[in-house]
Amino acid sequence: MEISTLATYHCLAFVWYFFIAYSITNIRTEERPSEVFLYGGQWKYLTVLNLVLQAVFYGVSFLADVLRLIKKLRCAKCVISSRDLLFSVLAFPVSTFVSISFWTLYSYNRELVYPKSLDGVIPLWLNHAMHTAILPFAVLEILALPHCYPAKKKGLIFLGLVSFLYISWVLRIYSVTGEWVYPLFALFNPAGLAAFFAVSLAIIISFYSFGEFLNRMIWVKITFLRIKVFLSGKRVYFI
Repeated sequence: MEISTLATYHCLAFVWYFFIAYSITNIRTEERPSEVFLYGGQWKYLTVLNLVLQAVFYGVSFLADVLRLIKKLRCAKCVISSRDLLFSVLAFPVSTFVSISFWTLYSYNRELVYPKSLDGVIPLWLNHAMHTAILPFAVLEILALPHCYPAKKKGLIFLGLVSFLYISWVLRIYSVTGEWVYPLFALFNPAGLAAFFAVSLAIIISFYSFGEFLNRMIWVKITFLRIKVFLSGKRVYFI
């Protein structure tokens, strides 16, 4: 994909996520169900934090594209490294986790993750923007350009640290309010909750590995086809 096309795509994606994040974080106070929006506001929900993460990622991606267009390659190299780290370790696995886990639990019992009282506050299109559209956006980003993944150990440590910080935030909210961020957590005893968090971490790590696999397979194949076309022009053919 041409750099100018990438810049346009990343700019539009940034504007989209900024708009969605702004929309959900600026729901009027009087419209918020008191039993849902307690201590921490919307900032306790992984869905909302993911919207901000995606906006930051696409903003960084757009900046990298602009720097490449104006030939500021030294600056672009540093920004591209940040872009790839954000996407590989956070943007892809978190958006995939949010979308799949939300709709799985919603299909089982929506009250565990998205109480019916929210239907009168959050319109249907915004719900799908937060929980459905994020997945095709993540896949499209892999198809749009290759990303350089960090060393596996480094990537997993970074992902584990961010996961630990979010879990600590969830527990902090419970210690202050006596209410869980998601009603689902109230179903578990301490041991069960620890197991649930461990399983969730394993799942998000699997999404990280899946993203790395997709990135490698797609772009190795594309690179191979480009070499094949180039060599075939010189009458050298692959069988």
